[in-house]
Amino acid sequence: MDSVRFPEIIRQIYSLVSELETMFEGRHFTPDGHMVGSIGEALAAHYYGLQLLTASTKGHDALKDGKKIEIKATQGSSAAFRSKPEHALVIKIHRDGSFSEIYNGPGELIWAQFSEKKIPSNGQFQISLNKLKELNLLVAEKDRIQRVLT
Repeated sequence: MDSVRFPEIIRQIYSLVSELETMFEGRHFTPDGHMVGSIGEALAAHYYGLQLLTASTKGHDALKDGKKIEIKATQGSSAAFRSKPEHALVIKIHRDGSFSEIYNGPGELIWAQFSEKKIPSNGQFQISLNKLKELNLLVAEKDRIQRVLT
């Protein structure tokens, strides 16, 4: 991978989305679904030095320092979990292609939020980014995946 060009390519995708939305007022061209997930995984791998696993590996997306990491990327206000990850890295992708780290820590802190809840019909528990930010404050620095690039 050309690590120098990668961030610029992501910015170009979001710039093109903005151009299309200007050209076709009232239409939305926001990347979603698999594309956002894949962009998030690529951003996480790039900035955190993660080893990505085969797409759709059950329960985790990457490895680093022996930890299995579930990467969740969103452009919205929540993230969804089907199972308790060993470690979770949740990022919010912004309209300019940059991102913010929302949660970086043990999956058990997130999964504990669902302990009293019935499994949703789609099998995915939703958790708000605001709640994830609160939980992130409880994570010790030693329990975070460290960024290798800023």
